[in-house]
Amino acid sequence: MLLTSDASSPQLLTRGNAARKGCQVDPALLNPLHPSHDHWMAAAIALAEIAAAEGDIPVGAIVVDRHGQAIAQANNRKQRDGDPTGHAEILALRAAGQSRQNWHLNDCTLYVTLEPCPMCAGGLIHARLGLLVFGTADRKTGAIQSVLNLPASAASNHRLPIISGVLADRCQAQLQDWFAQRRATIHH
Repeated sequence: MLLTSDASSPQLLTRGNAARKGCQVDPALLNPLHPSHDHWMAAAIALAEIAAAEGDIPVGAIVVDRHGQAIAQANNRKQRDGDPTGHAEILALRAAGQSRQNWHLNDCTLYVTLEPCPMCAGGLIHARLGLLVFGTADRKTGAIQSVLNLPASAASNHRLPIISGVLADRCQAQLQDWFAQRRATIHH
């Protein structure tokens, strides 16, 4: 079940390590209303639609570098590939690391339509991601704010800056519509 953000607009959940030397994300991106957030989230929503059309839960993710260029993108492929790790975030992180030949993504932003699960949150932490921007919260498996806050836990060695609620209504509607269609198909 998905949780609607309590805020009617995007919000900065935490600045994380943004003030530290290792974080190389433009400080202007910490503004939840920065115009690039809507642009990239809309692109992630389009990627999620591809997953939905192919029978996977509609989640899309895009990694953007410090120059504002998309360096990796993915959508959920768990069903199509028979891969339990085939989440959009993991696939996008993997592609970003491969494109750079470096797993450090401390100057990158990941845009994803749904709050990451524990596996994906762990991947974000290990990549030393510069900024996470997600659309809608996930009350069942959200590991950023809804069920757990893995980046702020004692298990995390990286304090991840996080913005939530970007195009949340569109992200949530996309997921709810997909699940409603799946339920209707199963019951007929």
